[in-house]
Amino acid sequence: MTDATDPAPRSDRPTPAGRNYRLLTAAAIITGLGTHGALIAAAFAVLQSGGDSGDVGLVAAARTAPLVLFLLIGGAIADRLPRHRVMVAANALNFVSQGVFAWLVLAGDPQLWQMMLLTALCGTGQAFFNPAAEGMLMSSVSGEQASRAFALFRMSMQGAAIGGAALGGAMIAAMDPGWVLAVDAVAFAVAGALRAFLDVSHIPSREPGGGLLTDLRDGWQEFIGRPWLWAVVAQFSVVVAAVGAAEAVYGPLVARDELGGARPWGFALAAFGVGTVAGGLLMVRWKPRRLLLAGTLCVFPLALPSAGLAIPLPVTGLCAVMFVSGAAIEVFGVSWMTAMHQEIPEEKLSRVSAYDWFGSVAMVPLATALAGPVESLVGRSQALWGCAGLVVLVTGAVLFVPDVRNLTRRTASTEVLSKVPPVSADAEGAVGRLG
Repeated sequence: MTDATDPAPRSDRPTPAGRNYRLLTAAAIITGLGTHGALIAAAFAVLQSGGDSGDVGLVAAARTAPLVLFLLIGGAIADRLPRHRVMVAANALNFVSQGVFAWLVLAGDPQLWQMMLLTALCGTGQAFFNPAAEGMLMSSVSGEQASRAFALFRMSMQGAAIGGAALGGAMIAAMDPGWVLAVDAVAFAVAGALRAFLDVSHIPSREPGGGLLTDLRDGWQEFIGRPWLWAVVAQFSVVVAAVGAAEAVYGPLVARDELGGARPWGFALAAFGVGTVAGGLLMVRWKPRRLLLAGTLCVFPLALPSAGLAIPLPVTGLCAVMFVSGAAIEVFGVSWMTAMHQEIPEEKLSRVSAYDWFGSVAMVPLATALAGPVESLVGRSQALWGCAGLVVLVTGAVLFVPDVRNLTRRTASTEVLSKVPPVSADAEGAVGRLG
């Protein structure tokens, strides 16, 4: 049902070759290696200290709550200040918070409130980092090869998840989770040092605005004026919450009770990373003409891991569905980033990205905090089937939005129109991104 266009020219590599692009990619690989292991380590640190599913959910919620609270402010600041400075400051905060978390776990018997506080600080850093990083990446590429550059970047970043998740699971099985958290802290320090060398001289100076609230209002007008944008973000507010509850809370519990511990769950998460690499390889060559239609159809497979955990599938089966969902979401992610790069003015990229991130993660703290009580009320298997059903329901609903079905990739012959504001979906179609 999707339309494909010609593959990217093989001789042309201007986009991936830039210095900023190389630095951003290297730093993303380093933090990816640390963070994917640390997410597993945090859950098992809670369980090791005597916590239950409710405590795991509270710690996960503590990470995402400040992410929701500070994202919009982070986006506005990233469009005001040099984006690389915002990124470095956020990495420094993550380095400190993860380092202290590691020390407490290694020292023995960390308290629940301490783990919640430190993960909340880490989430605060991410709230300022994410919009700045997305704006920086999009301002570092240009032209028709942007989608190829995004695919290569995401493929490199997700490739790091393969090693990070597998290494994290193996390390937790062999030693204390605190060591995995310590590795994550070091990774943030190294990545922050690399990002300090980013060059922002190519980004036009921004005229002084009317203040933070004015910047936020401008970003909101840009966001709400594009039906494809707010429709897909609303969809992902449910999708990300459902997948987050399934994989951050129920996944480690199913692994502990049914699969044999942290190592199999690490393998399953690594299989997801392998799938994203496969999806990235596909998107290096494939350019679907209707960007969001192709991407949205590939969101349906995100229901598979929740269903696989509900059964539960054996480790090999769970790895298979995680692989498929990883490949599918990469098609969506590259398509979404390409649409954002194509349609959103550079000076508003971080603010619009912040609204995107905000909508996408807004329900995650509630979902992860309620995961334990819901499990107690209806049972773990039923809760997981509910997560899968929600993904299918909202993804089917967003396909009724004409803009999502009709957004068309621009080519060289239409690039001159790239800054023209989108008209209504009934007349021409519109634009979008998430990921």
